[in-house]
Amino acid sequence: MELQLKNGDYIPDEKGGVVRLDGDAALLQRVLFRLSARRGGLSMLPELGSQLYLLGRERPEARLSAARQYAAEAVQPEGLTVEDVRLTDRGGGRMDLTVWLRGEDAALTATVAL
Repeated sequence: MELQLKNGDYIPDEKGGVVRLDGDAALLQRVLFRLSARRGGLSMLPELGSQLYLLGRERPEARLSAARQYAAEAVQPEGLTVEDVRLTDRGGGRMDLTVWLRGEDAALTATVAL
């Protein structure tokens, strides 16, 4: 079971605790965390996270390929493969990344703001 996060905060439940997720929802929560966290940012877990924060350093024509690689590295420990990615420019150096993933028992779509 995973605790649900939204904008970096746990979501409270009606009993004064926090919302817990299981199944595909828990997997999606872990994927979103892995894609959003900076790889190497947690000294105790240096392999956790992604290098997606580096996309702004890539040439525009190389960003999609780099995004696919960084996303694949991030979700590999969950047993997922990246089927497709899409980058959407929001202007001002900001982008949204949508990743379509497939696992043994799951097909997920995750979107993160970069």
